[in-house]
This record gives sequence, structure tokens and C-alpha cells, in this order.
Amino acid sequence: MPSRLLLVRHGQTTWHAENRYAGITDVPLTEEGLAQADDLSVWAVRRGVDAVVVSPLSRARRTARPAAEALGLDPEVVEDLREVDFGWGEGRTVQEMAAEDAEAVRRFRADAESGAFPGSEPPSKAARRATAALHDIAVRHPGGTVLVVAHNTLLRIALCALLGVPVGRYRKVFPRLDNAAVTEIELGADHVALLSLNVPTRIPRTVRTGDLSA
Repeated sequence: MPSRLLLVRHGQTTWHAENRYAGITDVPLTEEGLAQADDLSVWAVRRGVDAVVVSPLSRARRTARPAAEALGLDPEVVEDLREVDFGWGEGRTVQEMAAEDAEAVRRFRADAESGAFPGSEPPSKAARRATAALHDIAVRHPGGTVLVVAHNTLLRIALCALLGVPVGRYRKVFPRLDNAAVTEIELGADHVALLSLNVPTRIPRTVRTGDLSA
């Protein structure tokens, strides 16, 4: 029986606020990111979730924590949901990289697979571990709804692989997933369907401080 996977990019971090590639580097959430995590928890309770699964990186675990607590669930950490290692690009902005090697940035933008940054994890390798992890989650929660909190690049690569899109084109097909937004898929042994993409969970600030029962 197919499962519903609610794929969520973690909240904003200090590096993402500066447009730096965080990759596998552990960087903390900003105050905005913490607020996004709280909003996600309200959304998740209203949506109904049977399990919470997270990347091992602290920014994903911290984003998932309020939702797991509100749902009364223990989040499961899955190592293969960690973000892609950007190698040479870790901790740098595109402008900083282009100043050093504009051709490397051009190749990456043209095709992230053939033009992967030096020392980085190729998208094809990331796709294999990410899709295997998602299929395993679906198998272990047949017919259930699972909140999966992970990362912008990993999730876009996984979506491409699941939907039959060349993974090197993930940046063009899925330009970005917003922080704490939800992309819902239905996943089974021989079935995948994209049900929604990049749905915001943000609660307007006038509502956050008011009545949430409506």
C-alpha cells in the first residue's frame, strides 16, 4: 500500500540567509528558521502525521523537533537523508566561487551531474541513497503519512530520480524548495505520484499570536 511522504526542507540557517552552500556542514537555524519550525508543527498537527523521519544534521533535527513533540512522536534519524556534500563549494557563495573559478560555476549551472563541484558528491550518488531511504520509509509505514525533514538539494535530486528526470537537471526542473515548505508524494513499490509541490506552512504573524483554532 502506498504511503504519503511529506517532504520538508529544514528552516532557514545562518548560512542560507547569506546564500552560502551549507551541504554537510552543521550550521544553526536563524530566529526565522526557529519560527518556521514552530509553524511547521502547527501545520503537521492539523494535517495528521503517523511518523517523523529526519536527516542527521542538526538544522533538520531542530526543524522537526516542535512537530514531533506536538504529535507525541519520537523522530527517527536516517543517515542517508543528509544533505549533499558540495566539496569545494561548502560554505561559499556562488559569487565567491565564480571569483575563483567562473568556469566551474558555469559547468555546474549547465549540468550539476557532469559539472559537479570538485570534491563533491555527484547527484547520481546522492539520488541512489536518497531514493533508497524514501522507499524504505514507505515500506515501513504502508498506508501511513510520514513527515520527512531533510534538505533542499537532496530532496530535489530525489524528486528527479523518482519522477524519471535526469538528476543533473534538478536545479532547472525544481529551482528551489522553500524553507519549511511541504512537497507531498505518494510512494509505493512500483508507484510514485507528486501530489503537491512547495506548499507553504507559514502562519501569518497576525494569526500566530491570535486564535489558532479556526
